[in-house]
Amino acid sequence: MSKTSRTKLSVFLAAGIAVVILAAALSVFYGSTKIPFETVLQALRAPDMTDQQQIIIHELRIPRTIGCILVGAAFAVAGAITQGVTRNPLTDSGLLGINAGASFALAVCLAFLPSLSFSGVVLFSFLGAAVAMVLVYGLMSIKHRKLDPVRLVLAGSAVSVFLSSLSQAISIFYNIGYDLTFWTAGGVAGIRAKQLTFAAPVILVGLLLSLLLSRQISLLSLGDDVARGLGLEIDRIRTLCLFVVLLLAGGAVALAGPVAFVGLLVPHVVRFFVGADYRAIIPSSMLAGAFCMLAADLISRTINAPSETPVGLVFAVVGVPFFIWTARKEERSLD
Repeated sequence: MSKTSRTKLSVFLAAGIAVVILAAALSVFYGSTKIPFETVLQALRAPDMTDQQQIIIHELRIPRTIGCILVGAAFAVAGAITQGVTRNPLTDSGLLGINAGASFALAVCLAFLPSLSFSGVVLFSFLGAAVAMVLVYGLMSIKHRKLDPVRLVLAGSAVSVFLSSLSQAISIFYNIGYDLTFWTAGGVAGIRAKQLTFAAPVILVGLLLSLLLSRQISLLSLGDDVARGLGLEIDRIRTLCLFVVLLLAGGAVALAGPVAFVGLLVPHVVRFFVGADYRAIIPSSMLAGAFCMLAADLISRTINAPSETPVGLVFAVVGVPFFIWTARKEERSLD
């Protein structure tokens, strides 16, 4: 990494930390329920757990804010890794079947285990994401085929369609369409400290592993021939990357649902500022993803207060035009 690149990265990280702290503070102080500024300060300094408003701060807003940071960072880094491994800028972790696997597990829970706690649903959703990734990997392993990026996306798409069809069939047969749709719209309103105790370690391990693999992902993004010529064990590294994507996207989807466009949009924005080196893209995506999720959640809480707008809808409003613009840009680059 050149001196100029390091300078750009340092500036971006410093700015990213500052805006994430600011957005986190706003997330704690503002929400769909109006709580006086002084009450929030008191809840942070010397909480009185007999005060209903201070209970809201500690049991709802603080876990929700931490959840936003983790979910945003996880989706963004998972998307960056997926784009690097597949060398396709129009992909994210959802194309690997992870979102569909989590949705299928949720449909099973709603239909057959309706009394299951939210923590149990989070655990089942993560297991569903893991099963989907195993299916994708199994399809890739048929006849000992290598983990080719094109086949990887095709296998992920096939598994996604299959599991999504099963989820829809269950939702229709057991009349759980409304509950399933509400979850798939994406949101962090249900995050509590209990759910974070399960999902946070999984996501944090994934973020740490992504930093350790950032150099290898940069080599993979250059193409298999170049990476192999530089001594990289392509299949082993690609498998490790898929495992990291599972930890990140699986944990994030289990907590907040399949929030679309975070993993697609954030890495593109980050590349514009820090370049194409994944040693810079991954840490920058962590901060940018965390900020975007915090900002989107803050908008979703306040734009229609006291009701809340699904955070996935906020991202869709920005993400769909961005996706169309990116697709057209890639099409022009191929002409």
